[in-house]
Formats: sequence, structure tokens, C-alpha cells
Amino acid sequence: MELNAQIEQLQPEMVAALKTLVNIKSVEDAPAPGAPFGKGAAACLDAALALCKKLGFRTHNMDGYVGWAEYGEGDEMVALLGHLDVVPEGDGWTVCKPYEATEKEGRLYGRGTIDDKGPVIAALFGLKALADTGFAPKKRIRILFGCNEETGSADMEYYCAHGGEIPVTGFTPDGEYPLINGEKGIANVTFEKALAQQGDWKLLCLEGGTAPNIVPAHAVAELSCPEDVSLLASLTYPDFIHVTPTAAGLHIEAEGLSAHGSVPEKGHNAIGRLCQFLAQLPLSPDAASAIAFIADNIGTDTTGKAFGIDLKDDLSGGLSFNLGMARSTEGKQLAGKRAGDAPVYQGATALRFTINYRWPVTFHYEDCGPKLNAAFAKAGWKVAQEGHEDALYQPADSALVQKLLAVYKAETGDASPAKCIGGGTYAKAIPNILAFGPVFPGTVAREHEPDEYIELSHLVLNAKIYAAAIRALAE
Repeated sequence: MELNAQIEQLQPEMVAALKTLVNIKSVEDAPAPGAPFGKGAAACLDAALALCKKLGFRTHNMDGYVGWAEYGEGDEMVALLGHLDVVPEGDGWTVCKPYEATEKEGRLYGRGTIDDKGPVIAALFGLKALADTGFAPKKRIRILFGCNEETGSADMEYYCAHGGEIPVTGFTPDGEYPLINGEKGIANVTFEKALAQQGDWKLLCLEGGTAPNIVPAHAVAELSCPEDVSLLASLTYPDFIHVTPTAAGLHIEAEGLSAHGSVPEKGHNAIGRLCQFLAQLPLSPDAASAIAFIADNIGTDTTGKAFGIDLKDDLSGGLSFNLGMARSTEGKQLAGKRAGDAPVYQGATALRFTINYRWPVTFHYEDCGPKLNAAFAKAGWKVAQEGHEDALYQPADSALVQKLLAVYKAETGDASPAKCIGGGTYAKAIPNILAFGPVFPGTVAREHEPDEYIELSHLVLNAKIYAAAIRALAE
């Protein structure tokens, strides 16, 4: 039977298998024996491998970190890398409960249907259809089932560190079509500066942001200051700054607009706005210099220009720079009292700012990280925490890019080129992998959102594309 016709016949089994996996809550949880990412992720991996064994594939469970199904023979291996863990369900579900997969109007709803259990099932049944039609690959084919993509990819770190075979080529069904051949390098760095505040105007706390890779939509500062704050009357108040008197002094809020850290220019940074306003106030000298450094060199900038790291290339555009989080050690009320029985406050003893920045694919961490860190160090800040991952790029004329694009064009008629993105995918977790689907151009992707779903027609089309891709890479 022709391959695509075989896949269409497998649709009922494919949907049933996906329902089984979706109904298992595989959010990371406390580790347990044989379950490094929690019992839910382990149960989902067990269920996936049991399904693979039932379909006739060789299987292996690598200590609960990652498992795989394998088909064919050969010294070299082609890998498909997918993940079974999901983000927490959150609120706002209306069509179904998050872990009760529900078919409705041509869609299958449930957490993980599009990210990434649905695409994994599509790849698995694409391989099943190939096997049923007698395909004899020249390279072994391995479908890897990761369990920790959403919270750090420690699964693949373990795989690589414990002798997991590295593929010669492959893809992850955890991105977009037509193909992602470049992903910017990403760094998260937290800078800290100690404060020993003196004087009447003290910064008690400064808080903003929920994650480094999200443009903060809200930030707040608490100040202690003299009761007479006539100085404020001389300042300009933008609409997004709100000042309220308190028993200690002032409560100041800044509003912004959230956006993903890969496209910070689409948002408005509330932390930067707040620091620019605070820089006008007569804060304690050390707090004033710390705030002024952030306000003057970052503020609402999204390029890193003040640090000389506003890098650009023709493939992936410019470096993106997001001031994602601000935290302080909160000021405490001292035992003493001052005139008029007003409380005496000790200011915050340290400030922390976390920056998420992403450099173009033809550059490296060494082109930007040391410059940024040196500028902060010169101003008296230290690096409290830092992590980064390299950019990923395969040229448009490489064999993997050309093969996958040819497959996509043959199955869809779309001749669009590969693209580079500012976000990161599972492709960075293991060498020789690119992100290929499952989201089609022009469609609304519901990953990480309530009422997540996959179109059943897209589930089948993904299986067809992945089967053809496996054949092209392994023959």
C-alpha cells in the first residue's frame, strides 16, 4: 500500500494513542526512584514505550530520563527527538479538562496535543507506516522520548553524558514549518550590587518581572522618604507611572506591555520605565548610582547598544536584549523612631537585575557576554548567576536543510525557505538536529495556553511529512 494511504488508515490508532498520552499529567514533579522528573513523566514514558513495543519496535528506557524506540539496522543512526513532558495546565480551560483528551469539531483538545505529544505520535505512526510498507533503511531510526524539555532539557544532558548515541542527522517535531535552520544564542545573567543606604531617601524594595524571557508588564518600588515630598510636584509623570503616599514614604508602580523575550521590541519594559523615573529622585548615593546605571544604559532599550553588543547579521537580524526581572533584599523597619513617631526604615541591602539576551546566529557568546559583564563590573556589579547556550545554524544549502525542505514542499506544495528564529527549540539539546514542524504557517498555535489542541487533519499531515522525512534521511 502507498505510504500516505497507509498513514490515513492508521488515523484511529494514532488518535487513540495520543489520547492515552494526553490523559497522563506529565508536568515535572518531585523526583522518585526511576522517575527523575516525577511520577507523571515516568508514567507517560512507560506508556509511550509500551505503545512502541506493541507496534513492533525495539525499546529502551534510560533510567527514566529518556527512552527510545528503534527500527532498522546500520552503524549510523537517524534521530527524531520529541518530548513527553508538558507545562502546567493553568486556568481558563473551557472545552475540556486539561488531562481528558477530547475530540470536538475536527480537533483533539488537551495539554500536550500540539506540544509535543501529538507531533511525537505523528512521528511514531509515520515510522510505523514505513515499517508496514517494508521500508528497509540504510541507517537505524531512533525516536527519542525526552521527559524534561519544558524545564531545562536535563533529560538530554543525561543522555549525552551517559553514552547516548549521537545521531548523524535528524529533526525534532517541536518547532515550525517549513523548517528552522537557525536559532539565536541565548544567555540569562543576573547582576547583583550591594547597597549600604544612608540619608532620608531610601529604596526599600524594587520588584518586577516573572521570568527572564518575558518583557515585564509591571514593576513596583517602595521608598522611605521625608514627609514633605514637594519635589515630586516638579517631576513629569508619564501615564504609566503611579505614585501613592504610604506610612513609610512612597509606593511607585510602573506599567508596561508583556512580550516574549525573543521580540522585546513588541513590548514595553515596566522595570526600565520604573528605573528611569526613580533616577530623578534623591535616593541614597549608592542606590542612586545603581538605578542610574540601569536607567541610563538599559532603560527600555532592546538592543544592548550602550554596551556595544548591538550585533546584527542578515540571517537572523539583531541581538535582542530584555531586562526581564528585578529583585531586592527588602528594607526592614528599625527599632528606633524618628520625630513625629514615624518609623525608621533600613533600605534594601542589595539589588538584582536579570537580563535575557539573544545574539545572531553568526556570532558567539564571546562576542557579547564578556563586554556586558565587564561594563557591569566596572560599575560595581557582580555576576550572581549566569547560563548560556550557543546559537544553532545550518546553512540553507546543507544536505539536511535541503532534504527536509524538499519533503515539506512535496507534501504541501509550499516552497518557502528555512528561517532563523530568536527563540530556542529542543534542537539545541542534541547535535545534528533541526526543528521541523509541527506548526504550519498561518495557523494559530495553542501550546502553553488553555484549550490547547491539534487539528486531526494536521496530525495526519504531520505523520505523512515525518514519514517522508525519515525515509529521505535514512535511505
